[in-house]
Amino acid sequence: MSEDNIRGVPRGAAEAPLSILELATVGEGSTPSEALRDATELARRAEEWGYHRIWVAEHHGMPGVASSSPAVLIAHLAAATSSIRIGSGGVMLPNHAPLVIAEQFGTLHALHPGRIDLGLGRAPGTDMATANALRRSAEVDPDEFPQQVAELTGFLDGSFPPGHPYAKIQAVPRGDDRPPIWLLGSSGFSARLAGLLGLPFAFAHHFSAGNTEPALDLYRSSFRPSEVLDRPYALIGVAAVAADTDEEALRQVMPGALSWLRLRHGRPGRTPTPEEAQAYPYTPMEREFVRERLSTVVHGDPQTVRDGLEELRKRTGADELMITTQVHGGAARLRSYELIAQAYGMV
Repeated sequence: MSEDNIRGVPRGAAEAPLSILELATVGEGSTPSEALRDATELARRAEEWGYHRIWVAEHHGMPGVASSSPAVLIAHLAAATSSIRIGSGGVMLPNHAPLVIAEQFGTLHALHPGRIDLGLGRAPGTDMATANALRRSAEVDPDEFPQQVAELTGFLDGSFPPGHPYAKIQAVPRGDDRPPIWLLGSSGFSARLAGLLGLPFAFAHHFSAGNTEPALDLYRSSFRPSEVLDRPYALIGVAAVAADTDEEALRQVMPGALSWLRLRHGRPGRTPTPEEAQAYPYTPMEREFVRERLSTVVHGDPQTVRDGLEELRKRTGADELMITTQVHGGAARLRSYELIAQAYGMV
């Protein structure tokens, strides 16, 4: 497998590749069908604007997120584009049998050779009752994640040693190459595992900002060269919203903050409108939560966002920035990504 399938190429004036994490968010007054159409349009436009890859995240039981089936959505987005890399950010591996994921992504790779990424996480991506329904068991141990990754790799590569219980099982289709595996994380567990396995690593800075630099340090210090990479490669997910003015960006970013607040209260729902977010009767504690949330979102006019992204890239040493934008409505999301691309001279 070539490192070219992992390492991106910066575009325009960017010092590192820019990519997108898409959740197909469903806004108030909208439908999942509209959210998925918006995600498809975003993939097409992101390709035109020079973004390196677009990943979709696996979440379950969340009315405001329509990306519950990454493999299905990846197939659709890849068919609607021609060059941008498409992948999972990520597949929550404990929810699935490794053989099933090997077959799904083997099929995706056969359909779209050289464009598919397989990002893996060990969290459930939902509440435990839903996780148990997905897994048909309450006995899944997240500490078994390394073994699950090894099994998945064995199926993708056909590399089980003689005598292994799965040595005679073939994941079909399987070609001479396969999608690169990425490990995703929001703490040190997957960072260290990615380093030990010599895999690329993606850190969820957008919801675990306090752990970013320690996790990246652990990944780099643990890294062992592999057939996949000769040196570390780390991207970070970063929440960002750009608008024509700072004031409009703040207006657009508030619905995402309210969505996080409702999720924290155990009441996930569709992304509220800016008007609803403005009129919400925040308690003092809720206002503090929103303030802390906004401090982790790079938002403002295009130059302000570029400056914020650059400060973050330099501070963390990230090799790639994967931007996620939670706003109400596809038009505002498209506009944000377009403005960021313009700020970097990518279009």
